[in-house]
Amino acid sequence: MLVTPVNAEGVVAALDLPGPAYRVLFTLRSRSEPGGRVEMGQSQIAALLGLSRPSVTSGLRELILARLVKKQRNGVYRINAMLAAYETPADARAAIDAMDPADRMDDPHFVARYHQAVEDYREQLARERRKKLRVA
Repeated sequence: MLVTPVNAEGVVAALDLPGPAYRVLFTLRSRSEPGGRVEMGQSQIAALLGLSRPSVTSGLRELILARLVKKQRNGVYRINAMLAAYETPADARAAIDAMDPADRMDDPHFVARYHQAVEDYREQLARERRKKLRVA
């Protein structure tokens, strides 16, 4: 299998993800089909990595915020096309050409968008906590 001609690992390292997120990403990547689809539940990932299910859930959330993984449905994920492996260079090119520009890891704002998504998520959680406190 072939991988895309992008310094994907360098971009992933620049994201400064929590440790469990990297472990989950590399597990999904190593078990993905050509094109990046992987069918594996959180409990299975947790067992493979020796992590708790909440750690896997948290890691997946970070990967989704970073646009490195998309959840298609429970237990089915798709790795960013620029991290996935492909059968042929033509398959890789077609997948990259079809990408949402915001998902492209070669965009100079990719890392900044991740950090903004994390900040937005944390603010959303804080708003929800304040709302619960007012109701209680």
